[in-house]
Amino acid sequence: MRTHTGEKPYQCRQCEKAFLQNSDLIKHMRIHTREKTCQYNLCDKTFSMNCYLIKHLRTHTGEKTYQCRQCDKAFSLKTYLISHHRTHTRQKPYQCYQCDHAFSQNNSLIKHMRTHTEEKPFQCSLCVKTFSKNSDLITHLRTHTGEKPYQ
Repeated sequence: MRTHTGEKPYQCRQCEKAFLQNSDLIKHMRIHTREKTCQYNLCDKTFSMNCYLIKHLRTHTGEKTYQCRQCDKAFSLKTYLISHHRTHTRQKPYQCYQCDHAFSQNNSLIKHMRTHTEEKPFQCSLCVKTFSKNSDLITHLRTHTGEKPYQ
């Protein structure tokens, strides 16, 4: 009956998310408690829910069940397919609220926002320098190691 009425009587006390069934609330609480009940023995990874374990298994099997209808590419996760689809539609739903830039992926917007906030979360372990992008840190580390990967 609750399915038809939309009633969700079970509510998380930490984030106020509501659920139709108590069992769903119990599973959800693992996010807050960081309890991980599902384990994959080959790589010793653990997961809070079986669905996350199933998604992880695809990294070992190489299974790509989500096929793009516009090209030959296939993906292991639906979110990867959705993100890829934006390359065909040129959709950019992630808009910077401080300037005109828009992005097809949320992580690109997060990286862009560092240009406004001047946040530099990546710090060199060998000196005091900090960087806004991990790739810049990796390049910087070569100044310490002397590595020259390009000819």
